[in-house]
Amino acid sequence: MAGRVTPQVAGGALRHVLELAIDGTAKLPGAKAAASRHLQRHGGSAELATEAVIEFHVGLASAQGFVTNLGGLAALPVSLPANLAGVAVVQTRMVAAIAHLRGYDLDDNRVRTALIMCLLGGEQVAKRIVTGKLPTSPLAIATAPMFDPQLDQRVAEEVLSDLIQRVGGKNLALTVTRRVPILGGGVGAVMDGIATHQIGKYAKSELVIRRSIVG
Repeated sequence: MAGRVTPQVAGGALRHVLELAIDGTAKLPGAKAAASRHLQRHGGSAELATEAVIEFHVGLASAQGFVTNLGGLAALPVSLPANLAGVAVVQTRMVAAIAHLRGYDLDDNRVRTALIMCLLGGEQVAKRIVTGKLPTSPLAIATAPMFDPQLDQRVAEEVLSDLIQRVGGKNLALTVTRRVPILGGGVGAVMDGIATHQIGKYAKSELVIRRSIVG
């Protein structure tokens, strides 16, 4: 599946996910609204709000992971795209909310590239920097002198490929447990929850505070 995704499709798909995550929908408020809600609930503390954002989105990721993995092997053609989109939206919304709480401008294209890159997680980002697939860290990209559209495209390709591999059943345990629908749902929930937690912690450590956010 990853091999059939063109760079143009990768960039368009990830940009669409980013827009949904930041702007929100009728049923899912955007990243800024989510960040503000948690900030108000925690007395204006950006650090407490950040932890709450991570915890909340881990729950969301686990819920969508359970639902989209319930159908067993017969439902794979339908559930894989649904799980891919669900994971991407939830994780991007979480990272965007963290970035907003830490003072980054979500309308800045440099920041948007960095947000998408955070979905790889710290280990995968480090590997790609060592191998030369990516030039630097999300923080450096978010604070670069100017937006680089070619880098943005490269990041989109790497992230979409990683998401497809992660969600597409590369993990042997998930492939086996899909034969038992309820068990498959449970494993899907755990895997998506763990991945989301790791990405949230990475985004928190990578996107250092630039300014205070109030309300």
